Amino acid sequence: MSLEDRIIRKALVEFLRGGSAHSDIDDAVKNFPPALYGKKPEHAPHTAWQLLEHIRITLDDLLDFCANPEYRERKWPDTYWPNNDAPESDESWDKAVKGLKSSLKKMEKLLDDPNVDLYAKIPWGKDQTILREVLLAGDHTSYHVGQLVVLRRELGAWKG
Repeated sequence: MSLEDRIIRKALVEFLRGGSAHSDIDDAVKNFPPALYGKKPEHAPHTAWQLLEHIRITLDDLLDFCANPEYRERKWPDTYWPNNDAPESDESWDKAVKGLKSSLKKMEKLLDDPNVDLYAKIPWGKDQTILREVLLAGDHTSYHVGQLVVLRRELGAWKG
């Protein structure tokens, strides 16, 4: 792997993790009050649960698209958002957080693989590359993490 390739892959991992210039997913969900998982301030489009699950579902879909030749496109927006405002239990929230963090690690593992060509078109896609999908994952995640932080502020549960 060339020096340039290692540099870009390292920068992409940092981008996925977030936190360099803004809050990361750990900050956004740390000590989130369970009573607020399904609460929505007036005019807010989503609850914390909906945002968390949407981030996780979308990241899982992007990973599947990157690695699975049998990938099937999901129906937008129906299958990218949870149906409920709140999780069924605190354990469901914890499972979603762990699942999201696991998916981020899998995306990092993809970037760490020197056999993965970041610039080659994904054969089952429409001109997409791994680089594009990783950038999409990072951008999408950071956008919704920002929404989660704003939601916490609106709910009076942000001390950052």
